[in-house]
Amino acid sequence: MTTQNAPLVALVGDRDAGEPAHARIGEALGGLGLRYRWQPTDTLAEPGDIADADGIWVVPGSPYRSMTGALTAIRHAREAGIPYLGTCGGFQHALIEWARNMLGLAAAQDVQSAPDGHILLITPLACAMRGERRPLRLAAGSRLAAIYGQLTSTELYHCSYGLNPQLAGLFTHCDLRISAWDETNAPRAVELHGHPFFIGTLYQPELSSDRNDQHTLIHAFAAAVRQHSAAPHDLQMGSEPEPAVR
Repeated sequence: MTTQNAPLVALVGDRDAGEPAHARIGEALGGLGLRYRWQPTDTLAEPGDIADADGIWVVPGSPYRSMTGALTAIRHAREAGIPYLGTCGGFQHALIEWARNMLGLAAAQDVQSAPDGHILLITPLACAMRGERRPLRLAAGSRLAAIYGQLTSTELYHCSYGLNPQLAGLFTHCDLRISAWDETNAPRAVELHGHPFFIGTLYQPELSSDRNDQHTLIHAFAAAVRQHSAAPHDLQMGSEPEPAVR
């Protein structure tokens, strides 16, 4: 049962009754006893707008009304050590935020937002995946592998865009690392080394979840949110919680 003192997750995205994931996200978090608040991207002008959040989930539904709002939330989570989960659009925009602010690629773009962009980091998938389950290979030693307790999985997708394969090398030798691939060796998840919890997935674990049965990754995110909420503020960066598995 969720209480008024439960940790709070900011759901950053533009809520849409027609988006399959949105209702499932609220159900999953509520079932784990977490509070959540929807934060439309066009209401997020600065980190202070979500300063009370113990966790940040950038949800599917891109292109967002405000890319700047989504990127502000992601940068805040990254720099402040706040547990971060990004699914579908949240995965795509975590890549854009890193490319712009850490790799110096200010022109990095999503083709949906800027079809004529100079550096198109997010481009159409070779084959759109709408309601498809696909095999997944996890990087040995990664946080994802520790969460799953294995190196393979099968995950559900509902997306048409992903990391431009020609630019995947940008995430080979940096702290934001590719940590999962599909059967064609296309990147499907990233995680930030040294952060308490920062994971982005193109697949959507919320679509395999409801109030009574949550995906393993959502359990792990919820555990990190609780740990962040309970930790002294000055100790929140730099410690990595134990993975939570069902």
